[in-house]
Amino acid sequence: MNWTELLTKEIEDTYGATVGLVKMVDDKNLGWKPKTGENWMTTGQLLEHITTACGMCCRGFVTGEWPMPADAKPEDMLPTADKMPAAQSKAETLKKLEADKALAIGMIKEAGEKNLAGKATPAPWDPTPMPLGRRLLSMVNHLGQHKSQLFYYLKLQGKPVNTMNLYGM
Repeated sequence: MNWTELLTKEIEDTYGATVGLVKMVDDKNLGWKPKTGENWMTTGQLLEHITTACGMCCRGFVTGEWPMPADAKPEDMLPTADKMPAAQSKAETLKKLEADKALAIGMIKEAGEKNLAGKATPAPWDPTPMPLGRRLLSMVNHLGQHKSQLFYYLKLQGKPVNTMNLYGM
């Protein structure tokens, strides 16, 4: 298996499971967040973040064009939850997720196998060069982490989620 096949398969699986979980969200719960602890995103903020957790970052790594100023501070890249935008609906989120998935797959094709395997790429938050394929895989994993967060949000909201939902089976 090569990077193109691996990344495409991981994207298909991760987005598929994420879409299944998003479909379980009730729009009336977009303002919900855990009651204990601090700096939690609301469900709406989590949904909005999920729509940019992978494809947008893949574009940044492949093209070098990031949707933030070059002189952005770390706190600009990782804002506190209260400063994060929120999705307005489940339907909006599903459309944005579909577009983000298409962007991620498009970036894999644009990069090409040779660059995925051999091009050393830094990240705005980590200047250590890593193979482009590994950087893109880390963005798929980023989406996967937030998919798991959504799974637990749904569980805490009383939704009947289980391991099959988490893995999109």
